[in-house]
Amino acid sequence: MTATDPDDPRVAEALTALRQIVHSLHRASRSAERAHGVSGAQLFVLQLLAEAPAPSLNALAERTLTHQSSVSVVVSRLVARGLVERSRSPEDGRRIELRLSDSGRDLLTETPAAMQIRLIESMRALPARDLRNLATLLKQVVTMMGVSGEPSGFLFDDSEA
Repeated sequence: MTATDPDDPRVAEALTALRQIVHSLHRASRSAERAHGVSGAQLFVLQLLAEAPAPSLNALAERTLTHQSSVSVVVSRLVARGLVERSRSPEDGRRIELRLSDSGRDLLTETPAAMQIRLIESMRALPARDLRNLATLLKQVVTMMGVSGEPSGFLFDDSEA
């Protein structure tokens, strides 16, 4: 069997759905970059920090559902642009707190919701059993493709290429 065998129309349906998700994420990231000079990943982090400051980089990584090293790269770029501020925690001087700067807040008044937020909200809206099945099936596809050891940072963040 080859990739072009019309063995099951559900393969085409699944691929079409994946293409629509990937395309919408890519298009939204390009749009954010053109209109506001931030990547889709950066916009996602900014919007999460608008909801609440992060008491640590690890806490922000948990909220973004990505690895701490991926968040660190994105946050460093946002800090360099003056959109996010880092400060030492008053409770624990070893910990760095993250919050939006006034410039970051101003930028967000002009932007739509990050597509990553819409994707996560859509997944969370699935019944628990369906979400569990989706996760299991996607992990199986990743394993069968032989890419389970690949890094999985932010979607469409070129810093990890």
